[in-house]
Amino acid sequence: MQKVISLVITLSLLLTAGLVIAAPVMSPTSIEGATIVDAEWVKQNQKKVMVFDARKKGEYVEGHILGAISVPYKEKSAKAIDFDPSMDKWNMSKYPADKSTSIVIYCNGVKCWKSYKSVVRLVRAGYKNVHWLREGFPGWHDKGYPVE
Repeated sequence: MQKVISLVITLSLLLTAGLVIAAPVMSPTSIEGATIVDAEWVKQNQKKVMVFDARKKGEYVEGHILGAISVPYKEKSAKAIDFDPSMDKWNMSKYPADKSTSIVIYCNGVKCWKSYKSVVRLVRAGYKNVHWLREGFPGWHDKGYPVE
């Protein structure tokens, strides 16, 4: 009986460890040189900022923040603060040439790293007014704000 109990406990621990390892990693809660904003802030400032969607083109087509511009971030790098941008594909030419333009980047929420990586790269490129909608499209949609 003790062997059965030991086996059950061992299997439970292995299963739990596997679930923890498989769980999506939350994106960081801050980015030096950028400001985290919420959906309400974006809604209030929508006419003053350019909004960019870092999700896959298909996700953008299914629904996006009204007026958002699609610039998919195709990531192959690790979901980590020290990611290697050379592993990823991203078209920076869609962003404004004026690096003082106020912009917002979003993707699929706190477990999505595409907007985080876009923001980091924009800040490194010298953009000064970068805002990160960390809660992403789900946060916008949950508030009932307009989508297209």
